[in-house]
Amino acid sequence: MTPKVARFLAEQHPATPFLVLDIDRVAQNYATLRTALPLAQIYYAVKANPARPVLERLVGLGSRFDAASIEEIRSCLEAGATPQAISFGNTIKKVSSIQAAYEAGVGMYAFDSIEELEKLAEHAPGSRVYCRLMVENSGAEWPLSRKFGTTIEAARALMVRAGELGLDPYGLSFHVGSQQTNTGSYEAAIARVAMLFTDLRDAGVNLRMVNLGGGFPARYRDEVPAIDTFAGAIMEAMTRGFGNALPEMVIEPGRSMVADAGLVRAEVVLVSRRDPAEPVRWVYLDIGRFGGLAETEGEAIRYRFVTEHEGTETGPVALAGPTCDGADILYEKSNYHMPLALKSGELVSVLSTGAYVTTYASQRFNGFLPLAEYYV
Repeated sequence: MTPKVARFLAEQHPATPFLVLDIDRVAQNYATLRTALPLAQIYYAVKANPARPVLERLVGLGSRFDAASIEEIRSCLEAGATPQAISFGNTIKKVSSIQAAYEAGVGMYAFDSIEELEKLAEHAPGSRVYCRLMVENSGAEWPLSRKFGTTIEAARALMVRAGELGLDPYGLSFHVGSQQTNTGSYEAAIARVAMLFTDLRDAGVNLRMVNLGGGFPARYRDEVPAIDTFAGAIMEAMTRGFGNALPEMVIEPGRSMVADAGLVRAEVVLVSRRDPAEPVRWVYLDIGRFGGLAETEGEAIRYRFVTEHEGTETGPVALAGPTCDGADILYEKSNYHMPLALKSGELVSVLSTGAYVTTYASQRFNGFLPLAEYYV
């Protein structure tokens, strides 16, 4: 919790649940990443938190943007970003979205199939394109690999074909999974990309860029390696793979830029011991899976909770949301403990919730309003 967020909570008391996010912390995280990887261009992953104040601050800092939809592209442009600073990074795009992005001046697009490549050639002629590779996501608490990416062999043919279709075969990309805690995943992916990069350059393809994706972790309940650890591993792997002829480097941080800048304040709706013979109490909050904490699916992202009873005796709990859906359970197996004194009506802070919370919130499921947002 930053001092600005703490001051907001002390002075303001809006209805729960709500998110409050410190824009200055986002700027600090951006600066930290710039220092750790000075050779890389930062393309903020807009999907992590597309709020206008976040985008405007990052525009002012010189950030570029990785957009997943035409709507995100428009948000970036409205916040002051230039079209040249935006990459359309989703490999699955409607023709109408490609056309709108191209007309707006966006000139860089991701793809991972011949079908998408042909759409780009027709509707965004001459654009820079980069092919997303399928890589191992081990170590990631939120893996991404099955839906996206293609094989080394297919990528080789696709990049050659891109030039034949009149596109600019700009580079290669990968993503090692969100909330990645294993530096080895980056090292292994870079080694694969470097071999293909060399093969394609030898074949006359004018590659210039490697997109390392995102994945840098945020601190939730458990400790994670510092960004300097990842930066060191990445630069060593790039040097091994490319020697002194380093290509342009792109990174797409999202979670690591905004997660720890935000805090969700929630109310305890009920604390009950459903089985008197069991020590586990059930704690129901007024925010759950459908209210924005969707990344608790499979208990993958494990948030930290703070109450007014810190330092007192605790006991095991299961945590759930307020809806009448049986899937609205946050944690049942992850060994959470909360104060025995906790009771309904009290407030709970959910830390590091600046990423992937507001945009996951449902629109009035069970009638509950979407999560309120405050940016300070």
